[in-house]
Amino acid sequence: GLGAKLIFNTDVFCFASPFHKKKLPPRILHPRRIYEGVREGVEHGGNKSGIPTVNGSLVFDERYLGKPLVYCGTAGIMPAKLNGKPTHGKEIKPGDVIIMTGGRIGKDGIHGATFSSEELHEGSPVTAVQIGDPITQKKMTDFLLVARNRGLYRALTDNGAGGLSSSIGEMATYSGGCEIDLSLAPLKYAGLQPWEILVSEAQERMSLAVDPKKVDKFMELARKMGVEATAMGKFTKSGKFHCRYGAKTVAYLDMEFMHDGVPQLKLQAKWIAPKNAEPKFAEPANMNKALMQMLTRLNICSKESVVRQYDHEVQGGSVVKPMVGAQNDGPSDAGIVRPLLDSMEGVVVAHGICPRYSDIDAYHMTACAIDEAIRNAVAVGA
Repeated sequence: GLGAKLIFNTDVFCFASPFHKKKLPPRILHPRRIYEGVREGVEHGGNKSGIPTVNGSLVFDERYLGKPLVYCGTAGIMPAKLNGKPTHGKEIKPGDVIIMTGGRIGKDGIHGATFSSEELHEGSPVTAVQIGDPITQKKMTDFLLVARNRGLYRALTDNGAGGLSSSIGEMATYSGGCEIDLSLAPLKYAGLQPWEILVSEAQERMSLAVDPKKVDKFMELARKMGVEATAMGKFTKSGKFHCRYGAKTVAYLDMEFMHDGVPQLKLQAKWIAPKNAEPKFAEPANMNKALMQMLTRLNICSKESVVRQYDHEVQGGSVVKPMVGAQNDGPSDAGIVRPLLDSMEGVVVAHGICPRYSDIDAYHMTACAIDEAIRNAVAVGA
């Protein structure tokens, strides 16, 4: 589509206990360091991006020791139509100019999507981790909203998983091909190979299709708003994904092969139903003591110390906030955001998570998570 104004973030963190005392596996950081690093990263990245964080969870289980999980979500709002055309569609024509805008390209973020889906091991590459730049991202998104409203581009796609190879490769399906010169890409530093330029990932970079007649206006607006924008090539109808580095061709693939050429992996599995006996619990002799012990559990105790470090008030549309109650010290069931300040309509964001249910049945874990999310949304008036 043409892009949306981002109105809220939601984050769910899953870690091993920060009080872990056993010996760690090779090259595994202590859970407390992972916890603090993720918390700080979201604090700096989220707060500086100008997007409120209104919902989330913090879950602890020792099985997250080897690989913590961070579930993130962002919602946006955009007009249904703009300049007489629907905003959700993509219209890319042969001859449209390919422009990359936002942050420069570096070795960070290479194979990040692959890295996030595989088992961590001693050879896992450090360069897979993106080095985010939320200030550049905020400037870029502000610029793109202005450019969108002025009708200065036809379509855009972020350079997340796969970088330019994915964003331009996806957009080129609409025109039937593309030709780009990777030597034109602005870099953080010298020394990158063409393939590294092509696949480096970052959320603060976008690829756009711009009508040749509007390129000058697009570039002038980018200059005025202090955002870097570079013409990288053009969309074609050649049926080829053609990448050059200067005069040298470094990739020349059929568009059909790009998207459908790799055979899908077929796995053979046999499911054995688990046998779970009904648990037996001894009744505590002292209920007050049992309650106090339960309240100290990591999955029950207050998470306010973390929640308060994330900005949920930016943009001024937060209605039901992460902490509620007479003293604003109890967790809310869900968040409500008012995206248009001249309207009384709100957007509810809720979630559910119950990972330990998977010890018994993964299907019912999923069903219960969905059920919990819906109940949380209903609890705030959805």
